[in-house]
Amino acid sequence: MSSSQIEKIRAWVCVVGLALVASSASATPSLLIDADSGQVLSEEQATANWYPASLTKLMTAYVALDAVRAGRLTMDTPIVMSAHAARMPPSKMGFRPGTQVTLDNALKMLMVKSPNDVAVLVAEGVSGSVEAFADEMNAAARKLGLRESHFVNPNGLADARQVSSARDMAMIARALLRDFPDENDIYGIGALQLGDRIIKGHNGLIGRYPGANGMKTGFTCAAGFNIVASATQGGRRLIAVVLGASSAKGRTAQAEAMFDRGFGSWGGGAGSIESLDSPGIGPAPDMHQEICSRRNRAAIAAAEEEEVSGPSFGILGSLLGLPSQSGHVGSSEPVYFTPVPVFIGPKPGWTGPVLTARSAQPHPVVAAVKTAPANVSAYATDKPQPLEVSPASAEGDLSAPTVLQGAVKTPASEPPTVAAAKVKKHPVPAKKAILAKAALKSPKKIVPPAPAAPH
Repeated sequence: MSSSQIEKIRAWVCVVGLALVASSASATPSLLIDADSGQVLSEEQATANWYPASLTKLMTAYVALDAVRAGRLTMDTPIVMSAHAARMPPSKMGFRPGTQVTLDNALKMLMVKSPNDVAVLVAEGVSGSVEAFADEMNAAARKLGLRESHFVNPNGLADARQVSSARDMAMIARALLRDFPDENDIYGIGALQLGDRIIKGHNGLIGRYPGANGMKTGFTCAAGFNIVASATQGGRRLIAVVLGASSAKGRTAQAEAMFDRGFGSWGGGAGSIESLDSPGIGPAPDMHQEICSRRNRAAIAAAEEEEVSGPSFGILGSLLGLPSQSGHVGSSEPVYFTPVPVFIGPKPGWTGPVLTARSAQPHPVVAAVKTAPANVSAYATDKPQPLEVSPASAEGDLSAPTVLQGAVKTPASEPPTVAAAKVKKHPVPAKKAILAKAALKSPKKIVPPAPAAPH
């Protein structure tokens, strides 16, 4: 076969492959906007109702940061992991009830690991309960002008009542960048380090696409693979939203293609994001049959971990030497991040309140609340509550490094990760569990007796 024939075949395969990518991409909602002006650069079903999955956590972050701005807590305020929060299904951090996590560390975990238990911890710390926090989320949605969104939980776990749209998600992302610029770095963290554990993020654009600076991914069987991504080139910041992609690689490739078109053109676009026609809140399509019906449980559990490289054209493309669709994300070279350290427990020297779930309290959304009142029973104590600690640290410092092994639960089936040290699990004596539960209910410090055996 002559070189000219090979070139023709390569060109044909490339055209067909790009057409297939474009065809599949157009089947689900997408939106690209200029972050500063709100100008729509491209859109496809941008106001269609859709399940947001873990994109929900962008709104969770907005409500939490808004509470900080109002003086109700600080980024260093510790929040106690409740039994209810600890029972959330994966993805999760697996902290035991009673573990304290500062809001700053919790938000970093939310954006990188996307743990459902930490999302509930944030909700309970800010508003007292998931229900009260959902009310705050919906109040924020109205304030921001969202028209297709309704929230019932802070983590995006499947619920037919929790819907949004590409338009609304872009508006949340834009509001976060505009209203809380000092916290913009948390959306672009590539990896975290918690003790000896390295936690990598799911955003396949970070570190691969030029100028990509973060935001959030999401996945459930009902929602498919979602992403809100931002990137900056030449002083322009764009926000891309893709909902319902069939794979993590697919959503990344589509977002990159949108960025390429957006940065390559300075056209006027299709009006402002606020001007898009809206159907209002309604039912969202269920993608379960398409996304998960042919995946086994292990594949579904690992679905969010698919961010390795961009799309390729399969074996034929490899034989012909075809590049992937993207010259950036399609690179097979691994990307290494300097992990951002996080910890559990209060910040050293903290003497302020420690927040706990307080579902018995009235709804906390009161405009007059500017500070966390010291005499409200919702705030456990001015001193950190006792955590379950290992015997090795029982008589030492209760800072994060020493309590980590007593607070983190590592599933037995969890595969080893880079630089990840396994944490041993031991049964908790019943008497100690009762005392720990009592400690959460009472502001008095209850020190559990020394266990008979290591735990």
